[in-house]
Amino acid sequence: QVQLVESGGGLVQPGGSLKLSCAASGSIRNIGTMGWSRQAPGKERRLVAAITGGGSTNYADSVKGRFTISRDNAKNTVYLQMNSLKPEDTAVYYCNAPIVDSSYSARTYWGQGTQVTVSS
Repeated sequence: QVQLVESGGGLVQPGGSLKLSCAASGSIRNIGTMGWSRQAPGKERRLVAAITGGGSTNYADSVKGRFTISRDNAKNTVYLQMNSLKPEDTAVYYCNAPIVDSSYSARTYWGQGTQVTVSS
């Protein structure tokens, strides 16, 4: 069974840094573009950053220059390095990816989410 598992969230002071990880496991044949989204209380979930299998990236304007997305294809893992964190970055962060499994079934998977809280 394919699943995505996130880690690395927590409480950090404004201006601090956190690094999130998301590992895909199970019988995987292929993983497409991997992304990080976030959802603050009372708001819609929004894409923060995405990275293709070849390493091309894109970011939401609100995090450009502060967040960096990367991936390790050998480990089926995507990372989100978050620097210069602001209180408005507080949210539950989710990773997602379209995955083809060993039976050639394809669908988009989501992780369970990890809380990031930026507060003094």
